[in-house]
Amino acid sequence: MDLTIPRLLGRQFVVGAVLAAALWGVYGNTAGYSALLGSLICVVPNAFFGLRMMASRRDAQALLRAAWIGELIKLALTVLLFTLVFTQVRALSPAALFAGFIVTQLVAISGLRMRHETETRTSNTDGS
Repeated sequence: MDLTIPRLLGRQFVVGAVLAAALWGVYGNTAGYSALLGSLICVVPNAFFGLRMMASRRDAQALLRAAWIGELIKLALTVLLFTLVFTQVRALSPAALFAGFIVTQLVAISGLRMRHETETRTSNTDGS
């Protein structure tokens, strides 16, 4: 089983938590939990999409369909979570919220690197 998706989600969560702790330490409670909420707004839809893509599919067409539907639901979840946070959380730091979201989302780029490293390591052990 390929562990790239769970490792990437774990890294996103850790980076979001570290950023939230740093902002909490420097700017106070509101910035800290705002950054954490922004990170969770990123991680929760990504976790849904990742779990959906990890499920086995019969063929390439089914995988493509699952990816399209998963991406649409991921986008809808992201919009819903942002809406909930902006309407329900009274003391909010929008800058910290978006910083948490953006920094956590940028961790996904490291997933491309992790995937490349996994493929390189696998091809090296196969003798190619």
